[in-house]
Amino acid sequence: MAVTIKDVAREARVSVASVSRALNGHTSVTDQTRLRIMRVAEELRYIPHGAARSLITRRTQTIGALLPDLHGEFFSELIRGVDLAARARGLHLLVSSSHGDASEAAAALRAMQGRVDGLLVMSPHVDASFLRDHLPVGLPIVLLNTPIKGQHYAALNIDNFGGAYAMVRHLVARGHRRIALIAGPENNFDAAERLRGYRSAMEKFAPGSPVQVLPGDFTEESGYRAGKQLLELKVRPQAVFGANDIMAAGCLFALREAGVRVPQDIALAGFDDIPIAHFVSPPLTTVRVRIADLGARALGRLVAVIEDAATERDQMQMVDTELVVRQSCGTS
Repeated sequence: MAVTIKDVAREARVSVASVSRALNGHTSVTDQTRLRIMRVAEELRYIPHGAARSLITRRTQTIGALLPDLHGEFFSELIRGVDLAARARGLHLLVSSSHGDASEAAAALRAMQGRVDGLLVMSPHVDASFLRDHLPVGLPIVLLNTPIKGQHYAALNIDNFGGAYAMVRHLVARGHRRIALIAGPENNFDAAERLRGYRSAMEKFAPGSPVQVLPGDFTEESGYRAGKQLLELKVRPQAVFGANDIMAAGCLFALREAGVRVPQDIALAGFDDIPIAHFVSPPLTTVRVRIADLGARALGRLVAVIEDAATERDQMQMVDTELVVRQSCGTS
């Protein structure tokens, strides 16, 4: 016969209500009692009935995440951070992607209704009216990397402007004045902020120097195309700043294919510090975003909103970045 919550209560010498509160994370149970209950539940191999728990708590114990894409190291690291934090809290994760399409984003949001207790949303199509149109009122939401402000939504944004600004300042300090940027896709908040940081830093630290922006879309292929385009210029840049690491890696391949040395002939830098940045040759100077930590922090904030409706929602928190200097633009 299956072990019931009554069996756990009897063995732990507590009430059924105490077992329920302990298993659902209520703070009214002392740490000592909670540990005893959890130990007994593990020894008895008690498995809570998910449907019954949902009826009692009116929760699914599931968190939804809508991302613009699932491909690439950035998103895999982000999902890993969210998932680890969710599992530590006994929660499950339901993930979907908009693939850069507004209608797919809307369909994904509608499909998650009734299935999740809250949502993490990263999408270039999100604004206040979009959320109102496609989500029920009161559903806890945390936005990631979005320009929405003051709309009663909690938000976490990477300091894209500050990171790009710091990178250009570093490149100028190393003696470079002709610095090209491989930009991210249009209508992308991260890309726009990194472009703004690049322009602002060029104006501040290299006044009069050319501002050179090449099109990109955050893919390795677009970085490769940008590298080939740079090779055709009569006057090449002294340094190239990819708005993400994967584009910088694509550019590196194009430069090496043409026999251009990095960093001796052209310095190269990226943004994000995805794992591959350590292993390309030469290792890539970049702006570090602790991506898994970003996911874990977003999950923690969403849980806080779910558990306490009074939690401040219309507050944007900034996630700091860090300059990481490696061999691709010199090490000093």
